[in-house]
Amino acid sequence: MYAALEDAGLLASVNPFPDFRQYVDTQPRSATPLTDVAFGPVDEEALLTVHPRTYVERIKHVCAIGGGVLDSGDTAVGPSSHEIARLAVGAVLGCCDAVLRGSVRRAFAAVRPPGHHAEPDRPMGFCLYANVALAARYVQRAYGVERVAIVDFDVHHGNGTQAVFDADPSVFFCSLHQHPRTCYPGTGYEWEIGVGAGRGTTLNLPFDPGGDDDDYQRVIDTRVVPALDAFRPQVLFISAGFDAHTDDPLADMNLSDEAYERMTRALCQVADVHCNGRVISTLEGGYNLAALGRSVVRHVRGLGG
Repeated sequence: MYAALEDAGLLASVNPFPDFRQYVDTQPRSATPLTDVAFGPVDEEALLTVHPRTYVERIKHVCAIGGGVLDSGDTAVGPSSHEIARLAVGAVLGCCDAVLRGSVRRAFAAVRPPGHHAEPDRPMGFCLYANVALAARYVQRAYGVERVAIVDFDVHHGNGTQAVFDADPSVFFCSLHQHPRTCYPGTGYEWEIGVGAGRGTTLNLPFDPGGDDDDYQRVIDTRVVPALDAFRPQVLFISAGFDAHTDDPLADMNLSDEAYERMTRALCQVADVHCNGRVISTLEGGYNLAALGRSVVRHVRGLGG
């Protein structure tokens, strides 16, 4: 990602990975680089707004003894994983501060590990802490935001984010993903619409394998935008996964680089109407490095309007 953003003229900072080069064939260079956002590791107490203390202590313990596997096999950790995950959450919260204080209108946190599979008491799918859910809770508590929307276009259903907000009417969660009959984690059916007071504030939009740019854009225009207009969020979050790309090895969708810019621009137009333009995006999946780099460039350009 760094190489792609640097090649596109979007980064002016010193490359932290000078020995790594990946040909990504990015688009024409931008005349204006991005603004760096200050951040640090999240305070462990802040993790408790979503995760029980026993969960956090479990992750710390496994890391302290040298690492291991936290779930059924796809969420491995090493000695530094807890601290890296704290930095990932901290970066998303730093973006929240920059946007909510008016330093920037929109921000993108290029972080790993991702977060949208992490449930309150269960790590899953490479995810340790629920990055975007923690960020949504943060803007509610620190800035008094009453209505938050999260749109997740990762190819895998954002089960962790949904688990956090399933019964919460103050957070609208929308996930566009490959159909759970055919893709991990096997959740995200259309009938999953929230429970209790949160019934109706979860919108799952599964796609059959092979879905392409037109399929996604049609659903954005006819389902996602009207739902966001009805909810009238004050801040919009994007869980930006790029593994629905046609070149990605972990699923069976056929999105192009351009699709990510088009979807992002459509979401930002909603934010301009309801959120004073405020959008915070955080990286989720994307496992073909060249496609990931190009798609992130298009996403960032979409955020810029």
